[in-house]
Amino acid sequence: MNTTIMLFLLQDGITNGAIYALLGLALVLVFAVTRVILIPQGEFVTYGALTYATLASGQVPGTARLAVAMGVVAFSLDLFMRRRSLRPALVGRSLAVNVLFPAAILALTLTLAGKQTPIAIDIALSLLIVGAIGLYLYRIAFAPIAHTSVLVLLISAVGCHLALQGIGLVFFGAEGQRGPALSNAAFTIAPLRFTGQSIAVYAVTVILIVALWLLFRFTLYGKALRATAVNRLGARLVGIRTALSGQIAFLLAAVIGAISGILIVPITTLYYDTGFLIGLKGFVAAIIGGLVSYPLTAVAALLVGGVESFSSFYASNFKEVIVFALIIPVLLLRSLTTPAVDEEED
Repeated sequence: MNTTIMLFLLQDGITNGAIYALLGLALVLVFAVTRVILIPQGEFVTYGALTYATLASGQVPGTARLAVAMGVVAFSLDLFMRRRSLRPALVGRSLAVNVLFPAAILALTLTLAGKQTPIAIDIALSLLIVGAIGLYLYRIAFAPIAHTSVLVLLISAVGCHLALQGIGLVFFGAEGQRGPALSNAAFTIAPLRFTGQSIAVYAVTVILIVALWLLFRFTLYGKALRATAVNRLGARLVGIRTALSGQIAFLLAAVIGAISGILIVPITTLYYDTGFLIGLKGFVAAIIGGLVSYPLTAVAALLVGGVESFSSFYASNFKEVIVFALIIPVLLLRSLTTPAVDEEED
C-alpha cells in the first residue's frame, strides 16, 4: 500500500458509494412512505442497465412488453376493486395510465428499434419502461395489502424479487451485457484518471439528491410524501391519497434504480442477477441510516463503498462478507438503545 494505491482505492470507493447512496435513498423513501423493504430495488438496477444496453444494440427489450402486461393486470385489478362504483371518468383515467401509456412506450420502442438513435433517447426510453414497471408493481403486489404488517409486505417483496429475477433471465439471458458510455472524455489529475462516465456518476448523484430535496421541500407531491411517511392515517384524514403516495414512491425508486444501472453498465458487465447484490449494498447503507435518515444513508453509502474498495485490496475473497458485516454492530447498537415495543397488529 502506498499513496497512489490509496488514492485509487478512494476514487473507486467514492464512485461505488455514489451508486449505493442513490439506492439507499430510494430504499429509505419507499420504506418511509409504504413500510415496504424494497428487495426488488436491485431488479430495477438490472432492468434499467440491460434495457439500455439492449436498446443501444438496436433490439427491443422484453421489459417494454412486460410493462404492457403489468399495466393490463393493473387495469383489470382497478376494475375489479371498483366494480361497485365504476364511473366513466375513473375507467378512462385507469385505462390511460395503465394501458395506453405503456402501449405508447412499446410502440415508440418498436418504431425506434434498429435505428441509430442518440444515447439520450435510449436513456429516456429505459427510464420510461422501468418507471412504468415500478408503478405497476406497487399497484399489483403492494397496494392491495398496504395495511398489513411489515412482515407480510416483506414476504411480498421477496416474492417480487424472485419473480422479476426469473423474468430478467428470460428477457436478457444468462450472458452479461455492457452499454455505451455516456461520455468518452477523460482527464488526469496527478496519478488519478477521471473518465467521463465516472464524472457522470458523481454529477448525477449530486443532481438527484438535490432534486429529491427540492421535491420534498417545495412541491405539493413531495409534502404529501412526507406527510404519509410521518403518519399514514393522519395523511388520509386530511385528504392525502396514500395509495397515490405509494405509487409515486415506487415510481421514484424505479427511476433511481434505472439511472443507477445506466451509470454502472458502461463500467462493468452486468448480468440478470447482478443488481440484487448491488441493491443489498444500498440496503446496508439504508440500515445504517436507520431506514429513516437520508443524510446518514448517503454518508453510510460512501462508507460502504470505501470499505468495499479497501477490502478488495486487502482481502478480496472476503470483501462481500466484510461489507455485509457492517450492519452487525449497527443492529446490536440499535437493539440495545431502542426501547421495546409491542408487536405490530394486523
